[in-house]
Amino acid sequence: MTGIPPAPAVDLTKLTADRTARLREALAEAPFDAVVLTTPESILYATGYRSVAGALFRAHRMAAVVTAGDCWLVCPAADTAPAVDGGLPADRMVPFGRFYFESVEPTPLTSAADRHSDLYAALETAIKAAGTGLRYGVEGLAAEPALAAAAAGATVVDATGWAGQVRGVKLPGEVELLRYAAVLAEAGVRAALEIAEEGVTEQALAEAVAATMVAGGGEPRFVVATTGPRSALADAHPTGRGWKPGELARFDVGCLYAGYWSDIGRTAVLGDPDARQAGHYAAILAGLDEQLAMTRPGVAAAEVFDVAVRTVEREGIVPYRRQHCGHGIGLAVYEPPIVSPGVVTALEPGMTFCFETPYYNLGWGGMMVEDTLVVTGEGVDLFTRSPRELPVVAV
Repeated sequence: MTGIPPAPAVDLTKLTADRTARLREALAEAPFDAVVLTTPESILYATGYRSVAGALFRAHRMAAVVTAGDCWLVCPAADTAPAVDGGLPADRMVPFGRFYFESVEPTPLTSAADRHSDLYAALETAIKAAGTGLRYGVEGLAAEPALAAAAAGATVVDATGWAGQVRGVKLPGEVELLRYAAVLAEAGVRAALEIAEEGVTEQALAEAVAATMVAGGGEPRFVVATTGPRSALADAHPTGRGWKPGELARFDVGCLYAGYWSDIGRTAVLGDPDARQAGHYAAILAGLDEQLAMTRPGVAAAEVFDVAVRTVEREGIVPYRRQHCGHGIGLAVYEPPIVSPGVVTALEPGMTFCFETPYYNLGWGGMMVEDTLVVTGEGVDLFTRSPRELPVVAV
């Protein structure tokens, strides 16, 4: 499709090996010997396996047990065959629950059903297989103390923050996948504006966004395309409402590419903007530009938040009230650190973020610019390249 560059030539098998190596480098410095990962994002990071059901249902539980030299996937029996197809060794699967595969050739996958009753029982087996006398970090332990029981007496500590820190600084291959996911989202908005005219419906705009993402190999995950007063609704599904002259249209869209997220925002106006629209857009863009200008290694996330709010208010939107002005992005759409008050995490080269300064005024409209970037040694490298002035669609 016009405007979409070729997908990056990232070897996903090598990327998985690189991520696992990074995980083990961090493990060597951690106050524990092995880690139990429990979120779909961390499991994908360590194993390369992306469960279809795991992304749909939080009740679809899985875990990965990672030591200095080995890795076990604890998963529902239904995940065993696709995980093996994805390259994981069958003898490192610890299944639970009931699901039946038949096979034309002998395989242990046909006997995965009913090996363990639930996640905890299977996790206990995996931890015993990992070796005795190990200390474990467990992702999500504080929120789910029952995970400690599966450690069968081993020393356990919560490793939620540790796992987030490991994933927070991206490898070059991860950056390229995130960059491409952002390019797809940006191309989607561009395609929507190419068909935009008086009367175009929100649904038609959203369809143009999603179709472009799919054409480039992306998986649309959220497509907010709202017009007029509905543009102030933050996250809302598109409807059959037609765009009217003088109104704003707000896009907040994202897709997945090879497991990595995009999340960008843009605003347009049908016909020339009025003074309030032009002034408010200039204010939110100035806030985002100041974020970009001050970002470099060592700056705290809270400082980036403060400069955004201070600038938007200085430029004319008073009060400008926000709970955050950005977030990390990677295998999850929201990753720490969040760009919000009190977050003292210092930015590091390789961290990837979405910076945003949205404004929602019920009854009037909403507008936003949201860009994706990677922190470099000197500042930032923007993934989004489209013009950032307020697009005007001719009436």
